[in-house]
Amino acid sequence: MPAPDLVTAELTLTGRLTTASNATFLGSIGDAAVVYKPIAGEKPLWDFPDGCLAHREVAAYLVSEVLGWNIVPRTWLRDGRFGEGMVQLWQETDPEQTAVDLVPADDVPDTGWKEILQGQDENGRIVSLIHEDTPALRRMAVFDVLVNNADRKGDHILAMADGHRYGVDHGLTFHSDHKLRTVLWGWIGDELSAEEFEGVDRVLAGLDGELGSQLAKLLTAEEVAALAARCARLRSAGLFPAPSGDMPAVPWPLF
Repeated sequence: MPAPDLVTAELTLTGRLTTASNATFLGSIGDAAVVYKPIAGEKPLWDFPDGCLAHREVAAYLVSEVLGWNIVPRTWLRDGRFGEGMVQLWQETDPEQTAVDLVPADDVPDTGWKEILQGQDENGRIVSLIHEDTPALRRMAVFDVLVNNADRKGDHILAMADGHRYGVDHGLTFHSDHKLRTVLWGWIGDELSAEEFEGVDRVLAGLDGELGSQLAKLLTAEEVAALAARCARLRSAGLFPAPSGDMPAVPWPLF
C-alpha cells in the first residue's frame, strides 16, 4: 500500500496527456511526480462493461507485486480534483533506449532481439516489429498472460536507464474471456524458466490469501476466478502460449 501521505496529501495537477484515450493528468504529491486517471474521465467500453479501468490498473499492480518482478510502477486509488481515480508514480525513461521497435526488415539484429511480424510502412517499405530478448521482457510477457492484457503496445513498455523495464496502462486487463493482445510474442513455445514458474506459483498461492481478498474489492468474482484459471493453465503447460481465437493477436496501433 502507498505511504499515507501519498493518499492524503494534496494532489496538484501540472499538465494533461492529450494523446491518451481517457482523461490522464500529470501531477505531483509533494516531491513525487505522478499520473492521475480519474474514473469520471473514463470512456465506456462495450467489451469491458464491469467495474472501471482504474480498478483494473490497481489490480495489475497488486499482481505485479506478488510476482515480485516490479513490472508495474506503484499504483493506488485516491481522490483528486476530478474525483477518485488511479494514481501511479511517474517514471522518467531513457530516451536512448527502446524495448520495442520498427526497423527495416533487412536490419533486424542477429542477436538480442525477437522479430514478431513484418508489414509495410507508409512508403511501401517492408519493416519488422521487433522487441528485446531479455529476462525483463519475458517476465512482462508472463505477467500479460496472467492478467489477460488486451493492450500491450510498444509505448506501454518504459525503458529505464538502468535497464529495467516497466509496464504501464493496464486498464484493459482481467477480462474473463480471452483478450490477450500484445507485441511481446517472441517466446512462443519456449519453456518457462524456474523463476517464471515461481512467480506464477506465488500468484496462485496469493489468490487463496491476501491477494485474493484485495482483488475481490476491485474485480468481479468471475474475473478473479478466470485469473486463477489462467495461472493454472500456464503452470500446467509450462510454455509461452501462441495467439488463439479470432481476435487480433497484436493491439492497434502497435505503439
